[in-house]
Amino acid sequence: MEIYKKKFSFLCTMLKSNYSGFSLEAGTDEAGRGCLCGPVVAAAVILPKDFTHPFLNDSKQLSEKRREELRPFIEENAIAFGVSFVWQEEVDKINVLQASITGMHRSIDALKITPEFIIVDGNKFRDYNEIPYETIVKGDAKYLSIAAASILAKTYRDEYMSKIHQEFPMYNWKKNKGYPTKEHRNAIREFGANIHHRKTFRLLPEQLTLKV
Repeated sequence: MEIYKKKFSFLCTMLKSNYSGFSLEAGTDEAGRGCLCGPVVAAAVILPKDFTHPFLNDSKQLSEKRREELRPFIEENAIAFGVSFVWQEEVDKINVLQASITGMHRSIDALKITPEFIIVDGNKFRDYNEIPYETIVKGDAKYLSIAAASILAKTYRDEYMSKIHQEFPMYNWKKNKGYPTKEHRNAIREFGANIHHRKTFRLLPEQLTLKV
């Protein structure tokens, strides 16, 4: 256990607290871009300069339990945070890349304080209200605010997918969260797609007709 704690403490120290030098720097990220169903969820977070947590890292590197523990800590200690959902119908309408960027914009809209600078996970973004920004590939493994945003986006989306799992348990969204696992695709093959699946995504190698 001690080795485990040291490992994640080391990972946390590797994350930088700030990119721009501005105090009100927002990190933003999304979750669900590669899923076959459900929303793209985005989050934006502004952290205080002295923010730290021994386990804060890229959400993909953390267990589900650890992410759930971190979510309230981030929300209680952040200067501001915002979360937005871009539903599958809009994802189909504007494409998943634009949905991701739109979601990040909306999560910044939800911040109670206007940021002075924005750092974005990835390499694509659109101007947001003339606020300067920088895209950072794998930014969720480099900067604390992006890592925090990735955790919020992931936990809010996972929570939603677990909720709709109750209505459609045959897809096991509580476990796979809508990602294109073998189990998920086999369920689509057996039961067909439903209202939560993204119509413009290739759900299976063979083309399916949406069942509603």
